[in-house]
Amino acid sequence: MSFPLNGRVRAAISAVFALAVIAAISIAAWAYGTIGIRSDFAIRNLPPSFAHWFGTDQMGRDMLARTLHGLTLSLRVGILAAGFSVLIALVIVLLSGFGKAADAIGSFVIDAMLAMPHLVLLILISFALGGGTNAVIIAVAISHWPRFARILRAELIQVRVAPWVEASRSFGKSRSFILLNHILPHLLPQMLVGFLLMFPHAILHEAGLTFLGFGLEPSRPAIGIMLSEAMQHISGGRWWLAVFPGLALLIMVLCFDLLANALRRLISPKEAHI
Repeated sequence: MSFPLNGRVRAAISAVFALAVIAAISIAAWAYGTIGIRSDFAIRNLPPSFAHWFGTDQMGRDMLARTLHGLTLSLRVGILAAGFSVLIALVIVLLSGFGKAADAIGSFVIDAMLAMPHLVLLILISFALGGGTNAVIIAVAISHWPRFARILRAELIQVRVAPWVEASRSFGKSRSFILLNHILPHLLPQMLVGFLLMFPHAILHEAGLTFLGFGLEPSRPAIGIMLSEAMQHISGGRWWLAVFPGLALLIMVLCFDLLANALRRLISPKEAHI
């Protein structure tokens, strides 16, 4: 498959930009350490200034430091949740390739999961597990994999009737050999795109769950917790408590969404010339 130059350039620029964002967030959070997120009531409720670019909150904590730590936390949760989601989808799809009965069971499981209300399932799983980082990761992973599994299953159906797969089957190769050596490599690009597409959704759902009180612990410097706390103080004119963390989260999500869409256009033959 030959990729157009503009598609390669677009994907490369998006990848470099996304990696630069991750590096900048991680390095800045490391440089600040934990000093910036400690309470100092002598400087509480300060508006943005050269000393505190994002201002300070009601407990005197630097909002720039809290935002950076919150973004690194969102990155970790998003990577793990999206990764587990892709892994679950891949296992279900590969198992469904072992015959008609397995395919019927896999299709039923995917359809049953898709029939459940997405956000309700997300909240129920996180609530049932007691909240916290691990609960959010599991809840996001379980609620996200079905849609991606349907895409992978459609891809598997197309690939398993391809000439090279039929030739391998005619030589007496086992189904497991065909799945691992012919079908799985063909699914890897779709898995990468699926991971990058689910990653921003995982970050937003983590922030949403935390904002509603079903996510990370209140002691963690999470973006959702900052936004939830800001709702109690924004009426007093302290707009910076919500604006800066919200904008930072939005920019990070848009970066990875841009990267995922660029790679999708690059990999998909139908979209290669868009």
